[in-house]
Amino acid sequence: MNKLMEEQRKRFGDFEVIEWVDEEKIQSMRDKIDVAAPLDVHWQWEYGSEMEELRALYEKGKVNQWNAEHQLEWEIPVSKDDWVLAQDASMLAQMVALMGGDEATQKAAAFDELAFTLSQLLHGEQAALQLCGQLTNVCELMDEKWYAASQVIDEARHIEAISKFLSRKMGTVYPIGATLKVLLDELLQAPEAKTKTLGMQCLFEGTAVGVFDMLRSASKNDLLTDMIRRVEQDEARHAAFGVLTMRRVVKRAEPEEMEHMEDWAFSILEALNANQNLDMLRVLGPKYGIDPENVVKVGLAMPMWADFNSLMYMHTVIPNLKGLGLITERTEEGWRKAGMMTDRRKTLDELRAQVAGPVAN
Repeated sequence: MNKLMEEQRKRFGDFEVIEWVDEEKIQSMRDKIDVAAPLDVHWQWEYGSEMEELRALYEKGKVNQWNAEHQLEWEIPVSKDDWVLAQDASMLAQMVALMGGDEATQKAAAFDELAFTLSQLLHGEQAALQLCGQLTNVCELMDEKWYAASQVIDEARHIEAISKFLSRKMGTVYPIGATLKVLLDELLQAPEAKTKTLGMQCLFEGTAVGVFDMLRSASKNDLLTDMIRRVEQDEARHAAFGVLTMRRVVKRAEPEEMEHMEDWAFSILEALNANQNLDMLRVLGPKYGIDPENVVKVGLAMPMWADFNSLMYMHTVIPNLKGLGLITERTEEGWRKAGMMTDRRKTLDELRAQVAGPVAN
């Protein structure tokens, strides 16, 4: 199986990471804002509903709209002098603590890590906005077009909410990470509706649900919690749209086509996972005297690394892919080796208790 970003890979023991170190190359990738994405526009003359489940999801989306400007309590303060996220939910805060940094520095590190994470989610929301616009053109059924169109406004609202939170409350929007830019361009340039749906709705939206759930559970700020809760509810519908649409695809797919989709899904998320936060650590690590490679090596050596690492994948995307038949015995070991799949989905609270248990004893 071909690996994405092969030239950027290096080994840390048994684990292969993706690491970008050439700043000029990274900047040139960010400067490439025009992406060639040829599309076939597909007309549909049947305006009645052909997929009852999708039409129901569309109706659910209509009644669950919300106004980011008026329904979020923007007057709630957000400060790096407070714990915006729980200390044990921030890699940087924990590293600062291990190095003897005081609590104020730990809070600042957690604040910066959150700003970077939300920035990457923001860039992903823009990609989803553009890709769903593409789906309104290429989808075959009117129910798919309707739902994709409704997701466009969802994504616009997410961009509005997260960008306002970053600019008004955190003071910065970090540039897109190099690994994420490559992967999002891959999805935007995918030539077929099924690949776009699998890539954005199933892979990235499914992963986003897991990330937002982790952030919400660790949030100590009411504004952040409410914003994430609202976004997460929308993202769950988007992931459901992907599953409902892909069920039709896999039902009529030939074995060779199934293997291709299975391998492609793994290649996308394996590359996302292989970065292991190195894009973030390259940006923020020096500010706190943290060596990016050492942090990743320490993390990979932790006995419970796979349990923590798999949290955002086991939440939604892995169960959905298994349900679609896009993780089989042929590829399952690869998911496990990459630390993205475990025998049972554990919650963040369960893992915190396991870590705290030996310490308390």
